[in-house]
Amino acid sequence: MSKKESHTTPSGIPVELCYTPEHWKADQFFDRDLGLPGHPPYTRGIHPTLYRGKLWTMRQYAGFGTAAESNRRYRYLLQQGQTGLSVAFDLPTQMGYDSDHLMSRGEVGKVGVAIDSLEDMETLLNGIPLEKVSTSMTINATAAILLALYIAAAEKQGADKKLLRGTVQNDILKEYIARGTYIYPPKPSLRLVADIFEYCQRELPQWNTISVSGYHIREAGATAVQEIAFTLANGLLYLNTAVSKGLDVDETASRISFFFNVHNEFLEEIAKFRAARRLWERLLREKLKSKDPSARKLRFHAQTAGSTLTAQQIDNNIVRVALQALAAVFGGAQSLHTNSKDEALGLPAEEAVLTALRTQQIIAHETGVPSSVDPLGGSFALESLTNELERRALDYLHEIERRGGVLSALEEGYFQKEISDASYAYQKEIEAKERIIVGVNAFQTGKERENKSEPIHADPKLEALQIEKVRALKKRRNNAQVEQKLSDLEKAARNERENLMPFILEAVKTYATLGEISDRLRTVFGVYHEKSLF
Repeated sequence: MSKKESHTTPSGIPVELCYTPEHWKADQFFDRDLGLPGHPPYTRGIHPTLYRGKLWTMRQYAGFGTAAESNRRYRYLLQQGQTGLSVAFDLPTQMGYDSDHLMSRGEVGKVGVAIDSLEDMETLLNGIPLEKVSTSMTINATAAILLALYIAAAEKQGADKKLLRGTVQNDILKEYIARGTYIYPPKPSLRLVADIFEYCQRELPQWNTISVSGYHIREAGATAVQEIAFTLANGLLYLNTAVSKGLDVDETASRISFFFNVHNEFLEEIAKFRAARRLWERLLREKLKSKDPSARKLRFHAQTAGSTLTAQQIDNNIVRVALQALAAVFGGAQSLHTNSKDEALGLPAEEAVLTALRTQQIIAHETGVPSSVDPLGGSFALESLTNELERRALDYLHEIERRGGVLSALEEGYFQKEISDASYAYQKEIEAKERIIVGVNAFQTGKERENKSEPIHADPKLEALQIEKVRALKKRRNNAQVEQKLSDLEKAARNERENLMPFILEAVKTYATLGEISDRLRTVFGVYHEKSLF
């Protein structure tokens, strides 16, 4: 075949010109009985009625500048029909530094909201009924601190913490693999993850304790196969860590959710979600001896792929996002964020965010797609892709086991190299025009960079205001009380049997800052430095 006549997915799976029943019948590796939605192995979805019973949660990931600015955006989105909050934090908050720390200079409020203390969290959530709104927080190394801040702010509102609903990402492994916002070495980091598991089982019965993220792995350049395999491998390690702490596998698994990317290859992305669901059910049943079928349901949030957004011909991004969102809905997502068209240029303008939200609402209310569960199920092409993705993901899982497990593979740089190689191969295809990106390497007009709406750029003055705010807080609070609670936390951190969540919660209630709490844990745990792969 010529290049024009052949096609492979970004995962390297050859796509047949036409699929027939023979493709399915010839595949002896998988049971060809698809079953029904809501029943193991959940290939067709985890709910019998899916969107007929309830639409997916529509989240728009947002956060920038100060807590007051972000609060205004959240309240606007809720007024426009968004059904859940999704909070983005700036890099200092993610890395455990206060806004007045030298390491924070130039980054305060840039890629998310700056949260230094309970005072900021109270402002961020002001006027938002936390007993009624589900909140997702994309935070990892400092997840325990942000969750404690959220609980403390909710209690000050008068909310019953047992009614709080949401998710804290809490997925530190993908930070070592793909993203880089880690603080402590893997072992104490996993301890913090398990402490959140244990605390939430006791105190926050409706809270999802982790969102295992394939999104950032994919954004780093991984293929759909790698996204499935590496994400599920991390999920298994988290569950094993919980079990080693004495937690029940089924109770813990029922609180785990996943976070996947939605890329451009439409059918492969739909198949990816179906393959991941089926494989997760199998892994829990066979490897962890899960006895409760409902605990083996893979629930996931999806976000359209930021890496596919182009600065050239940015209106094209609306189309890309719409198709990616449609793939997520066909794939059975429980929650969805749609990117704004101008995010390749900066923080999205309000008009662009509204268009992204309306994209979800049009799919939900105008297309008829949500009226049927897994409407593409049984397609020879889709089932063949689902099988092949699962087969190749299993090969990766076996290789990770051969290398001694996730932590060993991580330390030797296996994940990083596999992702780097995949990213390089994809970029070569684009540069050779073997993979067309409209407006970038084909169909150009000479006016690629024109943009009718201006994205938001964080005001540099906001950093100075945030620094002044946190310094003023440190002067007026009861510092003797703060020091006592921080000392209690440090002592508890030196005892591996202690759950640190109650100690962190007590510290934040005295207005101890995120940076101060992180520093005490750095004193005990140390910091992680990635080994050079070259």
